[in-house]
Amino acid sequence: MPTPSVQVGACGEPGRDGVMSAKPKIDRADRDLDGDGRAESIVVDRALCSAEGNCYWNVFRTALAHGECARYAGTFKGAALEPLGTKGEDNMTDVRSYWNLHGGRLSLETYRFVRGGYLLVEAVQCRRASDDRLECMETR
Repeated sequence: MPTPSVQVGACGEPGRDGVMSAKPKIDRADRDLDGDGRAESIVVDRALCSAEGNCYWNVFRTALAHGECARYAGTFKGAALEPLGTKGEDNMTDVRSYWNLHGGRLSLETYRFVRGGYLLVEAVQCRRASDDRLECMETR
């Protein structure tokens, strides 16, 4: 993964900070990840997406009070994101991403919020079967 422009937990500006190119093509997928009724900013620079549709999704925690900054919470890498039913610290929803590999294979990556930012906690390689099911490696 490219190096983010700010450290996890630091003040950041969605659309400028995180994993971004010099001339970003901004898209958003804002979601309420902590259940407080306010969406966290999730920003992607489409200029950095691969031909397979893989992108870097920068997450920013919403400022809690007027005058506070948004805090960079990490970057998900994937072509698609899926909020899970489990939670990490601060009631932040775990997120699964789908990273497309070559030959019908993909990596399912699970991120959990710990110590102020999202951390990759599990990665499983899968392939799509002829009937469209995902066949994944066993994890132990």
